[in-house]
Amino acid sequence: MLQGFYRIGAGVPRVKVADPLANADEVLRLAGEAQQAGCAALVLPELALTGYSCGDLFEQRVLLQAAEEALAKVLEGTRKSAMALIVGLPLRVQSRLFNVAAVLQNGRILGLAGKTYLPNYREFYEKRHFRSVLEHDGTPVTLCGQTAPLGNRLVFDAGNDFVFGVELCEDMWAVIPPSASLALGGAKLIFNLSAGPELVAKAQYRKSLVTGLSARYACIYAFAGAGVHESTTDLVFSGHAMISENGRILNENERFEQDGALIFAEVKPAWMEQQRRAWTSFNDVPSAAVQRIAAAPVPAISALKFRSLPSMPFVPSAAADCAERCQEILSIQATGLAQRVTHINARRLVVGLSGGLDSTLALLVCARCCDLLKRPHTDILAVTMPGMGTGGRTHKNACALAREIGAQLREISIKNSVMQHFKDIGHAPKDLNVVYENAQARERTQILMDVANELGGLVVGTGDLSEIALGWSTFNGDHISMYAVNCGVPKTLVRYLVEYVAGISEPKLAATLRDINATPVSPELLPGGNQQTEGILGSYALHDFFLYYFLRYSESPENLQALAEHAFRGQFKRAEIKRALELFVRRFFNQQFKRNCMPDGPKVGTIALSPRGDWRMPSDASPAPWHL
Repeated sequence: MLQGFYRIGAGVPRVKVADPLANADEVLRLAGEAQQAGCAALVLPELALTGYSCGDLFEQRVLLQAAEEALAKVLEGTRKSAMALIVGLPLRVQSRLFNVAAVLQNGRILGLAGKTYLPNYREFYEKRHFRSVLEHDGTPVTLCGQTAPLGNRLVFDAGNDFVFGVELCEDMWAVIPPSASLALGGAKLIFNLSAGPELVAKAQYRKSLVTGLSARYACIYAFAGAGVHESTTDLVFSGHAMISENGRILNENERFEQDGALIFAEVKPAWMEQQRRAWTSFNDVPSAAVQRIAAAPVPAISALKFRSLPSMPFVPSAAADCAERCQEILSIQATGLAQRVTHINARRLVVGLSGGLDSTLALLVCARCCDLLKRPHTDILAVTMPGMGTGGRTHKNACALAREIGAQLREISIKNSVMQHFKDIGHAPKDLNVVYENAQARERTQILMDVANELGGLVVGTGDLSEIALGWSTFNGDHISMYAVNCGVPKTLVRYLVEYVAGISEPKLAATLRDINATPVSPELLPGGNQQTEGILGSYALHDFFLYYFLRYSESPENLQALAEHAFRGQFKRAEIKRALELFVRRFFNQQFKRNCMPDGPKVGTIALSPRGDWRMPSDASPAPWHL
């Protein structure tokens, strides 16, 4: 069962301008639908109880009184609802009128978040009617017979990391928005009630602000804009609603809907806390002085309905994004290698080419490095080293790949030297144990190092991020190189990089790359050709999934299991996921000693395991607390 997830919503009601009691019914309708959906919090647009476009009617006591009556109706209608409901209305405090968001729960007004920045330019004329909440001294006010604080720094704490704040429309566009203080004060969710009219290209700019703020504050940002039923005397409103998490849109409605809108997203506020904890510059900013308000616990969810977790979080979902991402990753890898080659004045690039995915990517990076340095591809020496388990398909592809890239190819069989080594150490060649396998890996590394020394070259490592996480390498064998270009690339992304290059290559090279991609992953260390890595370890897709959520969000094994079951439903049985997860945890902890002395290599994404930068862990840490 998932833990710590909540469903939040943004709604666009069908308002009747200047008819608060009718609008209260509409608010209750949407609130009822959201509550039925298991929503923890629902945000509605700015001034939803009156309509934003009332103009000078905001000066009328009748409208203001009706707005208070409408709020009382909503309070009564949500008296038994633990869902936090955030709805906008005008609030009169003596001679001043404020544009506020009432935060309601269980029939109570928890607080009144006031609008700070009032637009008064071009089509906006808010200062004609309203005053900034900064003009209020922060004391509580009375509304609907209840007393509640009014301010712009109210943080509502519902427990279990569900801590939220509220800002209104123009506040989001300000140089220093109130959400900055709210986030620094501990709010992990920000709700924005808006009523900006629609203009050409404004929607995209609005969306960029929402995603940008959610990234800047490492928060969840829910936005609800006034809809098409506002007055169209001079302006048109589109009812734009969206929910963003840490720079990524989780859900967004179709604008200009005639029937209103209600969208949901499923979020885990604890993920934002984890992001902030790791983001030291966020914590270097002094915490803001906020007024913290206790709220009742909001309903959590045990299963995801509206959120589709990507089964391959390292791989972008959109094809256009994937191409751009692949190009950028290859550029990072090649640039890192080029700098190292230049710094040590390496005359050659030496790479062990097996015909598998990782060495293929390393060779492609070497070719790009040569292009950057304006050096011929013949400066690359691809060494294929057939051993006891080398298959005909991979050997053929290795030779073809080197030829099509234009690299020099040298074949050095390791069979005789390994057999001599077995004789020297007294190992029986029929004993196909770890000695049998690791001796081959270490022999290959020795050959590459000695050849590089002979040529004044640099040995380019091939191991990827997934193998580094699992320790799936031979210590002082393929574990070691002079520069590890693939160390930041997980296995699932390696496939996409190879496929990307195939898509922009000449037919012969493309065909070879695609055949390599279609070949089962294998270390090819045992005779017979039946040694498949994923049959031993479990799917790399699962391991990359675990790695991402374990390192980025510090997820527990129980949640990793539940998240994987959701993301891979229909692909893997529960028992398969559990087996792979147990193996991941065990190997991740037990193999840290290899990561502690891994070679240099470029970080390409948010997840990396270099002991000099991203991940420092004792080699003898116990995995016991992480066991299922």
